[in-house]
Amino acid sequence: MTDSTLRRRRGGGRAGNVRRRGRVVVNQMPWRIPENSDHPIEPLNHEGVLAIHDGAMQILEEIGIEFLNPEAVAILKQAGCIVNGENVRMGRDFVMEMIAKAPAQFEITARNPAHNLPIGGRNLIFGNVSSPPNYFDLEIGRKVSGTREQCRNLIKLTQYFNCIHFAGGYPVEPVDIHPSVRHLDVIHDKILLTDKVMHAYSLGKERIEDVMEMMKIAIGLTEDAFCAKPFLYTNINSTSPLKHDQPMIDGCLRMVRRGQAVVVTPFTLAGAMAPVTLAGAVAQSIAEGLSAIALFQYVTPGAACVIGTFTSNVDMKSGAPAFGTPEYMRSTQMTGQLARYYGLPMRSSGVCTANVPDGQAMWETSNSLWAAVQSQSNLVYHAAGWLEGGLIASPEKFIMDCEVLQMIQRYFETETVKTGPDEIAIHAIKDVGSTGHFFGIEHTQERYSTAFYEPFLSDWKNFEAWETAGALWTAQRAHHLFKEIIESFEPPPIDPAIAEELNAFVERRKSEGGAPTDY
Repeated sequence: MTDSTLRRRRGGGRAGNVRRRGRVVVNQMPWRIPENSDHPIEPLNHEGVLAIHDGAMQILEEIGIEFLNPEAVAILKQAGCIVNGENVRMGRDFVMEMIAKAPAQFEITARNPAHNLPIGGRNLIFGNVSSPPNYFDLEIGRKVSGTREQCRNLIKLTQYFNCIHFAGGYPVEPVDIHPSVRHLDVIHDKILLTDKVMHAYSLGKERIEDVMEMMKIAIGLTEDAFCAKPFLYTNINSTSPLKHDQPMIDGCLRMVRRGQAVVVTPFTLAGAMAPVTLAGAVAQSIAEGLSAIALFQYVTPGAACVIGTFTSNVDMKSGAPAFGTPEYMRSTQMTGQLARYYGLPMRSSGVCTANVPDGQAMWETSNSLWAAVQSQSNLVYHAAGWLEGGLIASPEKFIMDCEVLQMIQRYFETETVKTGPDEIAIHAIKDVGSTGHFFGIEHTQERYSTAFYEPFLSDWKNFEAWETAGALWTAQRAHHLFKEIIESFEPPPIDPAIAEELNAFVERRKSEGGAPTDY
């Protein structure tokens, strides 16, 4: 038996394992940034890309975008755009000149430098579910309003799983915390429970400024050092059709002026908030995204910006959004082509419409995650834990999704496609011949620990053995893993002086009233 085989059987062959009572809770893969080595899927030919680009430019030139932020309107008027009240029309030459200033690649620095995130190129990074108001409680079998405890537990899963690279927005809204101070408590929890890159909500100047100040404290930065490169990012959605609201644009302007990253993600649903045709929906989405990025590049040339997509279809009977559909996949692939045309990093999402962590949830999410791969997305939001079109967060679904993410990570590992003599293995085939098997030969044993992906949730038993062992469905097994991970969780280290300074900041801002709630 080889050393690697022995380590594997003892449960120590992979990084990130947690032992509890002598047993590995989750046998996960080590932290790494997957590199998407596949050619992207491109439904559009070159003429099709140019046609959608031209459509987006016509929208910007002839129809315009409503900017509900007076400062943005004034800036764009100064830049030479045509302004009529809140409506802003932009010439394509101006838009393309501004977009050309945006970097194709950049890095966001984490509290733990080992978790820094390279954005752009072929890098593929995954984040947790963000912003659902509800939480699916498997033990009682229904959704409930989110709480701080549930939010903290999902943050712990975010830190625990190596295939989750960044901590997006609140993984569930803790509605038991007053909105005026919610951002203070949740960001405080995030800083103490994870050392990965995190998100700041653009919901008014107080919230965004508070989060930036807390990040400066957490990493121990001067103002100049903080502004020198991205340590945080924000994500905004346009208010489709053809609007950008006041607080989101305000938050982005504050972020780019202090050197932080911005993701602009129009939420265009074909047939409801955009044309029913995918080409029309994508063209509108591109126009909405580029209009905001052009503004940010005019204000801060070279600002770190990402263009996102949330283009899908709706159920035309109910009006409800549908995710993980063929239309969602195609629109994501098409947006990838446009993002590459503009030289911008791209964000997509791992999403579904299912209400519970079941088979529908997994096939819809898997479709959307593979669409992210096929489109050569760089930043994948909501990659773990999302249900009911973003209205529910589920820890069981989070763990089930992490299984899929690990499979995608394994898919891109180079040893799976090597074609040297050792991989083609003629000598092994000759040794076994037509009467033996490959289990025990040296060629197999030497590669035992890395030969194939070993799922932590799949239960590869025949029905009788599965039934005898306890016959748990996948979501039930995920629930048990969730409980054990939370019980065994150890937060990342933080300097006690920094923790004390953070506590003092939070308490001071609470005593000052936190942030207004009239947005």
